Parts: sequence; C-alpha cells; structure tokens
Amino acid sequence: MRSEFGSLPDGTVIEEVVLKKGDLEASVLTYGAIIRDLKFNGQRVTLGFDDLQSYLEHSPYFGAVPGRCANRITNAKFTLDGTEYKLGANQDGKHQLHGGENGFGTRVWTIEQHDKASVLLKLVSADGDEGYPGEVEALCRYTLTGTGALRVKFTATTTKPTVVNLTQHAYFNLDGSPTILDHTLEIAAETFLPVDDELLPSGEIRKVEWTPYDFREGRKIRRKSGEEGVIFDHNFCLADAPRDTVAFAAALEDSKGDLRMEVWTTEPGIQFYDGGQMDIPVPGLDGATYGQRSGLCLETQRWPDSINHENFTDAVLRPGETYSHVTEFRFS
Repeated sequence: MRSEFGSLPDGTVIEEVVLKKGDLEASVLTYGAIIRDLKFNGQRVTLGFDDLQSYLEHSPYFGAVPGRCANRITNAKFTLDGTEYKLGANQDGKHQLHGGENGFGTRVWTIEQHDKASVLLKLVSADGDEGYPGEVEALCRYTLTGTGALRVKFTATTTKPTVVNLTQHAYFNLDGSPTILDHTLEIAAETFLPVDDELLPSGEIRKVEWTPYDFREGRKIRRKSGEEGVIFDHNFCLADAPRDTVAFAAALEDSKGDLRMEVWTTEPGIQFYDGGQMDIPVPGLDGATYGQRSGLCLETQRWPDSINHENFTDAVLRPGETYSHVTEFRFS
C-alpha cells in the first residue's frame, strides 16, 4: 500500500509504503529511506514517529539510512589519491556524523518499484555533495521474506573515487519496555574499536576479552557492578573486509526471551549504540515515551572513520565498481 505521509516545508510530498508478508509488517518512508515501523507477529520492534514533523525536528536517525558515509569522520576531512577533501561538519562543529547536516538520512528518495513485500528506493547524490567527490547513485531495497526476515540491500556507484558506507539506523526494542537494559545481546566479535571522549575511533583494535564489551556469549545490556560509567557506542569488528554472503553478526532477545532477532550481514563491522543519549521531547509511535536507552541500534557497516585509518576496512568506491551491502534482521 502506497500513500502520502506528509509534506516538507518546500511542499515536497513524502510517501509511505506499507509492506506485509507472513508475520512481518513494515512501513517505509521516502524521507531518509526510513523504516518508520516494523512489527513481527503483531509486536512492534522499532522506535519511530506517527508524523513527519517529528522526524524533521526530533529524530536521532530513527530507522534512517545515513550516508554518503555513515558514522564519524574525524575533523570532517580525508585525503584520497593525494587530494584532501573537506566535508560538512555537523558533530561538535568539527567532525562529520552520518554524512553531514544534509546526509542521505534527511533526503527524499524516489520509489523505483514496489510490491506487497518489497520496495526499491533510489537517491542520486551530486558531485561535491557535503564535500564528497563524485556523483553517487545509491539504491536501497527492503524485502520481507517468508521466513520472518527483513532483508536490506544497498548498492552504489560513483563517477569519481569517493567514500561510501551505508547502514540501517533502526532503534530496536523487542517488547515495548521502557528501556532495553534487560534485553540480552550477543555480538560475534573478538575485537572492537575503542573511542575517545568525542566517540571517535582511536585507531586501536582491541580484544573484547576481559572488557565490558565482550558480548560473545550473550548477556544483559544492563551494566554490571563497577561498569556504571561504561558507554556503548562502538564498532565491533566482525571481519577485516566485506563478505560475499551474509554471516551471523549479532542476536537480541527481549527481557523474557519470548522474541529473538538475529542480525546476519556481509559487512565487516557492527555499531552497537544503546541509546544512552536519547531524550525525545515528543511522543513516539502510538504516544510512546522515548527516554534514555528506550531503544538500541545495531548498525552494520564498514568500520567508522576507515578513510583516516590505514589499518581499518576499506570504504573507498571507485568508478566501475559497485558498493554492495546486504543485512538481514531475522525474527523468531
């Protein structure tokens, strides 16, 4: 089903497409390629808003597709093939977060095709957009499978060497509880990227063993004694490079263990953010209140700030190549 969701201040109409297959139902917006709502067997599992204005004024990237480069770029600049590129700085006035002030998550995507269970969205980003070189054409396809999965597929091409790193920025809460602290999380990563006080990767790749970031066996997100000051907004290293097929990355279970979501991806990294900075001043879906840690993100990606770290994964896309990324959120 395709309908009008609202209009931007310039009059641009934002559309919503509702997908349904088996036990899954999803609502997708052309604004930011946002997954506005996602339900499994009638249970809502993501955070969002009922109106467009709330997305424009208060959304912390709820369900959006950040880009051209998701996550952070230190000092909002990078050097590629000997040329330095200065990007739009939208974090603390000096770094770039999620592609800048006018990143892909705040753009209007066009619907190329859709049916009852899938939708294909397209965005063309001009050469020089937010400081990035090359015209990039990005495609995002959301598909509901008959086996209870939301499949996300991104592809992109460019006219000049550039940086591309796309992700799906849904905030998950599997049982509607006030916080996700009693959800159980498993992450299949032996290492993670430590960050500084501005949440920028230090360049070190550290083992999770004997740290609060060891989720290999699955555990509650609630901090243990002595870990009260621990921040969860880090990339976990799944591989050194993108894989050809999806592999298990993470699993999340609600507080009672009744609902499970597995994340399978081709991507070499996954950012776990526990929503610790969240304090939304307007109502969410069906009037819900979204306070601190009312949802968490599991953002599959190339490692953050890769372009500025030779020992990180490659996020460069060149003419003639195709950026490809597949992630599946499997519910049971």
